Amino acid sequence: MSKIVVAFDLYGTLLSTGSIAKELASHFGQEKAESIATVWRRYQLEYTWRLSCMKQYEDFSEVTRKSLYHALGEHGVSLNETETSGLMRSYDSLSTFPDVNPALERLKDNSSIECVVFSNGTSKMVSASVNGSEELSSSVFKDIITVDDVRTFKPAPEVYKHLAEKVGKTGQMSAMWLVSGNPFDIVGARAMGMQAAWVDRAGNGWQDKLGSEPTVVVKSLEEVADAVEKHARDSR
Repeated sequence: MSKIVVAFDLYGTLLSTGSIAKELASHFGQEKAESIATVWRRYQLEYTWRLSCMKQYEDFSEVTRKSLYHALGEHGVSLNETETSGLMRSYDSLSTFPDVNPALERLKDNSSIECVVFSNGTSKMVSASVNGSEELSSSVFKDIITVDDVRTFKPAPEVYKHLAEKVGKTGQMSAMWLVSGNPFDIVGARAMGMQAAWVDRAGNGWQDKLGSEPTVVVKSLEEVADAVEKHARDSR
């Protein structure tokens, strides 16, 4: 039987982008740091969408740096080049969410599922985050797939087609799963015919009205294996 490919988004799904606030707090204090981190993430995503709409591309590292400057400017603060570079290096060591490693350890023992990382980040950036993390149980991942080769960002259709090509599932979109905590990513995958598990850690329920709903909603990554296996059984 062909393996089920489960592609995990990285930032906001496996790694907490909010954890960068700890580094920001050393410069601005905790309250302002949390606000800057939130706005930084918002512009990081918004920049990717703008670039895709304009048919332009800048790699995710550059997008991340520029969105940091935007967030700092909105808060009326700044950092020098050395401090900025230090923050960018911190992106290589973001904290994992508590449910991540138990879920990955379980999936590692599942012979019917093949796991990959699928990210907007550059290959260098994502590899550093995945392979250099002291927290992330990364041995489960068979590959790291990024948008570098197609030079556009999620949720553009090209990136999901690229994923299918890389994992040998061209023309078999429904045989792949995306696992993400980002609704825009879920909607993009579903629009291409993929299955998708949305990670609703906050427990607010699915609110996005733009596209198709997730195949499943899970409150923890530890529910992913059960959800994928159940769907496979029900689809036979």
